[in-house]
Amino acid sequence: MFTIINPGFFSTVQDEGRWGYQAYGMPVAGAIDRYAYNVANLLAGNQPGAAAIEMTMLGGTFRFNDSRLVAICGADMQAALDGAVVPNWSAFTVPAGSELAFGYAVSGCWAYLAVQGGVDVPRVLNSRSTYTRAAVGGLQGRALLKDDVLNVGQDNEADVTAQVLAAQYVPSYGENISLRVLLGPQDDMFTADAIQTFFTGEYTISNEADRMGYRLEGPKITHVAKADIVSDALCLGAIQVPAHGMPIIMLADRQTTGGYAKIGAVISPDLTKLAQAKPGDRVRFQKIEDAEAVAALREEREAYLSIRKSLQGNITTGNATAARLYNVTVNGAVYSVEIKEIS
Repeated sequence: MFTIINPGFFSTVQDEGRWGYQAYGMPVAGAIDRYAYNVANLLAGNQPGAAAIEMTMLGGTFRFNDSRLVAICGADMQAALDGAVVPNWSAFTVPAGSELAFGYAVSGCWAYLAVQGGVDVPRVLNSRSTYTRAAVGGLQGRALLKDDVLNVGQDNEADVTAQVLAAQYVPSYGENISLRVLLGPQDDMFTADAIQTFFTGEYTISNEADRMGYRLEGPKITHVAKADIVSDALCLGAIQVPAHGMPIIMLADRQTTGGYAKIGAVISPDLTKLAQAKPGDRVRFQKIEDAEAVAALREEREAYLSIRKSLQGNITTGNATAARLYNVTVNGAVYSVEIKEIS
């Protein structure tokens, strides 16, 4: 188990999300940056879908009761283990009694802490994800608080070793992002000029940006007549445009239905770039067709397989001699050292 010494700005337990219940009005929730979340679980040797800690802008501080392999991915929140810097996008051992602390994000917005075995909180509708607006899931349906204690589960599938993710798999977070979009389903409710404006204009992420969705500011998108529709389903990445003409991109905590016309949807592989953007960052949209969207999804899946394959050399099985892991501090930096007996 581990204890929350400082929860940070807004930290919650998240997994892949609460799928299968939108027809009953229950939002999906889950990790807002699924790439960083999934890679953290891969580095920690966890099963897909194991629950992790998601941190927002300012990370927390955690004290571990026993020695535990952990992984950190996503926004760079300047992690330090007992005061010594540890690299982002890496897995390392936290000794018993040690404290892992995060600061303000120097790049990106959302960071993930995966603990080998996963965070063990009760499943609600087949998910451990926190949906704070309805106080569902996670730890009592809320953000983490000081002195909370979290148990570690048994959702690991491999005994991985301490390591740093290869640079080719680490995304960069910039202030200018391009998002690929599929038009529809109500693009016919917008003028031709409005659609051209949408794809040629530059938008800025407003201060109204959270797990539910990101509101943008920029060139106005005009409707042929009205902005309202009979409420229908909201997919992840859906782009609603209310009467004021400013787009809203729906994210993890989106409501299940909405009554504003949708000009299109950001494809899911690009949502990691949007999630890691901050208010003030600039967004442009690129129109694509179905085939390119499918190819992008396939590319994302292949990246996960490549990462898993790259980690296989650092996985021990039941027949292998267990490696001993140590954290060695040199000039203020922490290095994970593996000692393995070779016969």
